[in-house]
Amino acid sequence: MRVALVTGARGGIGSAIVTRLEADGWTVHAVDVEDADLTTRAGNRAVVEAALAAHGRLDAIVPNAGLQHVAAARDFPEDEWDRLLALLLTSPFLLAKYAWDALAESGDGRICVIASAHSLTASPFKSAYVSAKHGVLGLVKTLALEGADVGIAATAVCPAFVRTPLAERQVAERGLGAVIERHAGKRMLEPSEVADLVAFLLGPSGRGITGVPVPIDLGWTAA
Repeated sequence: MRVALVTGARGGIGSAIVTRLEADGWTVHAVDVEDADLTTRAGNRAVVEAALAAHGRLDAIVPNAGLQHVAAARDFPEDEWDRLLALLLTSPFLLAKYAWDALAESGDGRICVIASAHSLTASPFKSAYVSAKHGVLGLVKTLALEGADVGIAATAVCPAFVRTPLAERQVAERGLGAVIERHAGKRMLEPSEVADLVAFLLGPSGRGITGVPVPIDLGWTAA
């Protein structure tokens, strides 16, 4: 039995990841906002401890929980900055920290953070989101170097816009063309495509992939 902790598990991407991993034979400890406040240290520690208590082991973590706030930097609410950085950057760090010993004991531990194409490029009015997602890449590189000797691999999946309720609301407000303007492939990703990539990275063929961003961005960052 291999056990994965997935956060943001009831959203579009998260639920697709849970479904795909379970189909591959994983036991998934799925958590969302109702289970813990992942903007806090206590919340992150609690979900790791709950996974270990329920299953006795932990072989992978998939930090996927996210949120967004759009505003010009000069007007960006400072509380929103703190909240986004706490969830998008500090939470993956804390989950890795609290799960570290269990992942090392697994002998084949995996950390797969759901990052973003915005980890590799920027857009206006998303200063907190872009900063956090860029920071996650530095975190993943560091975790990969520190984890190599104990059998822990770390990656960051970097999707373009995915067809989720949040993205669909943006399409309703701005139009599809505006949302996917920077996609070379003029469509949105499906959540299952992201889930398939996560499953590959957590599977046997993903063992050698560590310390890197893995784009699935429809050519967004090619330009």
